[in-house]
Amino acid sequence: MGRLDGRVAVITGGGRGIGAAVAEAFAAEGASVLVNDLGAAMEGGGHDAGPAQETVERIGRAGGKAVADGTDVTDFAAVQGMLQRAVDELGRMDILVNVAGIIRDGMIFKMEEAQWDAVIDVHLKGTFNTVRHASAYWREKRGGQYRIINFVSGSGLYGSPTQPNYAAAKMGIVGLTFSCANSLRGYGVTANCIAPIAFTRMTESLQGKATIMDYSPDNPRISAENVVPPVLYLATEESDWINGRVIESGNGRIGLFSNPVMTRQIVTDGLWDTDLAIAEMETAFREAIDQPNPFARPRKRGSDD
Repeated sequence: MGRLDGRVAVITGGGRGIGAAVAEAFAAEGASVLVNDLGAAMEGGGHDAGPAQETVERIGRAGGKAVADGTDVTDFAAVQGMLQRAVDELGRMDILVNVAGIIRDGMIFKMEEAQWDAVIDVHLKGTFNTVRHASAYWREKRGGQYRIINFVSGSGLYGSPTQPNYAAAKMGIVGLTFSCANSLRGYGVTANCIAPIAFTRMTESLQGKATIMDYSPDNPRISAENVVPPVLYLATEESDWINGRVIESGNGRIGLFSNPVMTRQIVTDGLWDTDLAIAEMETAFREAIDQPNPFARPRKRGSDD
């Protein structure tokens, strides 16, 4: 008996890296899987059916059931067709995992409009497209145990200085997930986020650099497979108690982020006196702001690299 016996999952970005690891783990636990991957380059260009098909073939050799799909997640109408294909060919749809993404890095003062638009389109709009159509399907079905698992990133949660587009898209997905957690729970849907740490195409450039962890393909702690356990659990029917949360997974750790909470507050009975408000903010807020930023590093004056 597998943890996902009889369930059907749609996984975007399932042709490589973490997406492929998730797809293969789900299939090994009894799920039927639609493996979506456009097969684009890391920057978003091109189209290759190979990666999705290769994942499907590995699943098949292991005794699982999967179909390959090359839909572009930025295409609203095509995504509806992709999800309908999962229902038609695999019998239903219970789980949606959004992993697909691209990167086009640059400092905010150097970023081109096209760099911004491409990343927002794939990550944020792509996630909206899949969630929009999946939620409509589940609203009609009702009474099931349905799951949305959206991939986000420490780049947004901590603020990567060289990825303002990626960070904004990922934090947009966090907000979208929180909204879905509240709006869809009455239909049997939970919505959660995974913030992964793994050696993939997107982090390959960090190999050998001075970072807070060893980004090496030989480090098992940051293998794509090491991200999978909480993703798998969130996909099960038993995980219905967790909704609207962000879980970090990778580097040998699984961690639960706290949701935004107000930590300090100053109050007036009437109209604020500006001088008083500023003085009380400095007194009350300064001591509460003491959170180290893992992306922060000393910078030389005049450096913009």
